[in-house]
Amino acid sequence: MLRTASAARILLAAGAVVAIGHTLSIIAFCWFAAQTIAAVVDGVPIERLGALVIATALSILARAITQALLDALAVRGAARVKSQLRERAVAALDAGGSALLARSSSARVATLLGQGLDALDGYIGRYLPQLILTAVATPLIVGVLLLADAATGITVILTLPIIPVFMVLIGLSTRAVQKKQWQQLGALAQGFLEVVQGLSTLMIFGRQHRQADRIAAVTDEYRRRTMAVLRLSFLSGFALELAASLSVALVAVSVGIRLIEGELLLGLGLFVLILVPEAYLPLRQVGAQFHAASEGLTAAEEVLELLEGAPASEAAASLQPAAPIGPSLPVSAETIATSDRSTPVSASDADDAVPALTLRDLTVRRGDRVVVDRLSGSWVPGTVLAVTGPSGAGKSSLLGAVLGLVAHEGAVLLEGTVVPPAERLDRIAWAGQRPDLTGGPLDEVVALGAPTLDHDQVGRSLRWAGLHDVPRRTVLGPAGDGLSGGQAQRAALARAHYRAQQRDCRIVLLDEPTSALDAETERGVIAGFRALAAEGRLVVVVTHRRAVMAAADALLRLEPETRDAPASAAPAVAEARR
Repeated sequence: MLRTASAARILLAAGAVVAIGHTLSIIAFCWFAAQTIAAVVDGVPIERLGALVIATALSILARAITQALLDALAVRGAARVKSQLRERAVAALDAGGSALLARSSSARVATLLGQGLDALDGYIGRYLPQLILTAVATPLIVGVLLLADAATGITVILTLPIIPVFMVLIGLSTRAVQKKQWQQLGALAQGFLEVVQGLSTLMIFGRQHRQADRIAAVTDEYRRRTMAVLRLSFLSGFALELAASLSVALVAVSVGIRLIEGELLLGLGLFVLILVPEAYLPLRQVGAQFHAASEGLTAAEEVLELLEGAPASEAAASLQPAAPIGPSLPVSAETIATSDRSTPVSASDADDAVPALTLRDLTVRRGDRVVVDRLSGSWVPGTVLAVTGPSGAGKSSLLGAVLGLVAHEGAVLLEGTVVPPAERLDRIAWAGQRPDLTGGPLDEVVALGAPTLDHDQVGRSLRWAGLHDVPRRTVLGPAGDGLSGGQAQRAALARAHYRAQQRDCRIVLLDEPTSALDAETERGVIAGFRALAAEGRLVVVVTHRRAVMAAADALLRLEPETRDAPASAAPAVAEARR
């Protein structure tokens, strides 16, 4: 965390300085309070106690001020650390793309970045300041005790390790229980998300009520694990208090005996007795705050694992071509005419224009599996390219690699130029498999990310997508609530069209854009694809729909890797039409 969040380093440095002042105020209070009591016992007149009383009051005020400063640093530091970790995590998710998201569900990521990092308030806001105070106060107080009374100092040094031993033993148990609780919370979030996403389907088949029992069971399991954590925390607090109380009692008995025998002055003995509990207090508080912060610590570990798993840079690894880029390449090794009215597109035809998109040995991996294997090809502007193949063949992965959202090998060229992954999104308009709409007025949803809102262009984009059945004044709820599945899909298409027009994107990528549309609406959307291509754009459509494939100029069929043959034995097959 110190390497990841600079605010944590600032908190440590500033907290150490304030902790020194706080510890000195504690020592001063114990000394002046002891001397004041001893003077009263010795019969010193009240009028001569003014200086001691004022000094005691000032030490109390200094202790309160330094404690308030520690608390303020903790609150501000926790807020800044959480902000920095969230920024780094979002940037890591952006850089890692779907490959990084595939390791964890979206519900778990949302829980981690929301409730999980909020739990860092306990770790950063309470545990870490107490840890700093312990590291500073304990050595200083023990050193003062050794100077004031060597016997007491040695007794404290011998009994202090009892508390850390208890802390370690209890902490190991708490860590395991807390980790299970956090995993259960992630399972609860994921289960709830799945039910919400599939609620309409469940209602169609009358199965929605059965999910209530499932969510109730997961919730009850989470409740039991939370109570187990709380029980262990209370027991650990009792054990730490007991160990500290016994240690203080041992010192008190020793000091009392020596006071009776006259081996120790009253003022010094009182000073030692008042100061000894302060030597144990920081360690006790560290143990108590550790259990309160264990949930945040678990979340922080997951965030740091997420950051470590994110790619530092994809540009160097994934964009260098294996050979100099020459003339446009044929789409694949095999070109097939698919109808009597069609003629194959040859490499010489492609040479007449600079390809909008060129792939050179593009390879995409999902873990140990190759989903796209050394795919090469180029496609000129004015083309509608349909990408098809069975599920798992790598169609969405191919689009993710072109967009720069998925780690890949090989080269991706836009209009003949190698473009880094981070810059491709600025030059490509796209719509994913899911609409992923935002809330707000329909015009603003369609113009998402545009610096200025062009209402006329929004209208043209809505007409292009065939979204005639939704009033322009419609205000959508969160995640596009208020639209049917087909309407949401067309709104996403309108958003891609608006982006293409506003930014003059020469490439438009669409993933299953007509999967939720009826045949008549689909025909209108396909006409829109042809219109985009006629404007001199390359339109790449991932689809299983026969109508889309029939209307495309070129067809790229991807085949999944088989166990009996290497991936290269099942090459992508391209079919071209005009």
